[in-house]
Amino acid sequence: MLRSRIIPCLLIKNRGLVKTIKFNNPKYVGDPINAVKIFNEKGADELIVLDIDATKENREPDYNMIKNLAAECRMPLCYGGGVKTTEQVKKIISLGVEKVAISKAVVDDPYIISRAAEIVGNQSIVVVIDVKKRPFINKYQQFVQNGEIPVDNNVQEFVKRCEHLGAGEVVINSIDRDGTMQGYDLKLVEKIKKELSIPISVLGGASSLENISQLIKKYGLIGAAAGSLFVFKGKYRAVLINYPNSNEKEILIK
Repeated sequence: MLRSRIIPCLLIKNRGLVKTIKFNNPKYVGDPINAVKIFNEKGADELIVLDIDATKENREPDYNMIKNLAAECRMPLCYGGGVKTTEQVKKIISLGVEKVAISKAVVDDPYIISRAAEIVGNQSIVVVIDVKKRPFINKYQQFVQNGEIPVDNNVQEFVKRCEHLGAGEVVINSIDRDGTMQGYDLKLVEKIKKELSIPISVLGGASSLENISQLIKKYGLIGAAAGSLFVFKGKYRAVLINYPNSNEKEILIK
């Protein structure tokens, strides 16, 4: 039976685990392999790992790092960062990764979705959409390359096209809420989820297990992803890898 998923999201920069606020000021918080080991022990549902500099620096995914992460990971792993060809998608899947996240490449060439899905299956293709609210024009706008370059499109139409082309999942990431721990942008979730029949995961802003519970109870089958919530503890943001235990998780996803 399908269930909602609670998903830690790890950001990688220079092979280190970092956390950002609104996509800026990356703070080093530890070793990603060590974090994976802890999430293994805590029984995380799934893990998203994003290399935040690969696309911006126009470089290949770090296959050696990906191989090491996949070898350690005992839960489904989704990797993104620097992916722009179907050959790269195929190679990443061959290293033991279950899902490949694509972002800017889909904006440049939407048909990469269908080509990649033909090779590795729809369930392995995830489209990550980084979104910022533009209050002066009262709409949400997609950005690429760490939130630096705006995309001239309609976000709701874009996600529908991604599904039509064969994406197995969409991750909607709020730039405004990233690292702020001010709660998910539920208005954004509402706009995106009603357009899709494929799985959707939400990232950006989670500050508590109550936020996750609210998201799941309001929208049903969904992926509740978070970064700061699972790497920081307390008001002083002390670095501590954490994740709900099995009893807490049962309450959250009922």
